[in-house]
Amino acid sequence: MQIRPFLLALTLAFSGAQTAFAKEPARQVAVEPELSAIDDYGSAAEQLVDQALEYLGVRYRFGGTSPETGLDCSGLVLNVFRNAIGFDLPRTAAEMSRMGDKIGRQDLKPGDLVFFNTMRRTFSHVGIYLGDGKFVHAPSSGGRVRIEAISSSYWSKRFNGARRLVDDSSDTATDGLGIIR
Repeated sequence: MQIRPFLLALTLAFSGAQTAFAKEPARQVAVEPELSAIDDYGSAAEQLVDQALEYLGVRYRFGGTSPETGLDCSGLVLNVFRNAIGFDLPRTAAEMSRMGDKIGRQDLKPGDLVFFNTMRRTFSHVGIYLGDGKFVHAPSSGGRVRIEAISSSYWSKRFNGARRLVDDSSDTATDGLGIIR
């Protein structure tokens, strides 16, 4: 048995239980027995997903950039990218939305950034796509970093787009870390 798919399945199951206690309407995340999409991603994306899962349960704090004191959505993403692959991102979701390659919802791969309109302005919220229709994010005041389904009614209505900042495939021009420049 491979450990990483097992741990991810366990994490996804746990996050579904956490979601039931959130302020927003409950959004159960179904755990798929096969995590084939997650098994196939490359090294930089794998590092991003692994690092993002390390932050599950960290409390939300507006403007937060430290896991010790709390993270907001962009604080989570910039910590993940810095600690996983040594890449510093801009501070806000809106600034992050102008980086990398624009991609469609149907083309999402683990490690992609997903953006939402949660404050009546585009690109006001950001998360990291994990695969199998799920993303990790720091939700809002009173919440904790958690995993949710993009297809839930709340997130689906607010989806603004996605960007690919890393690409492990050989057909994309990247630097040595897989960062799209």
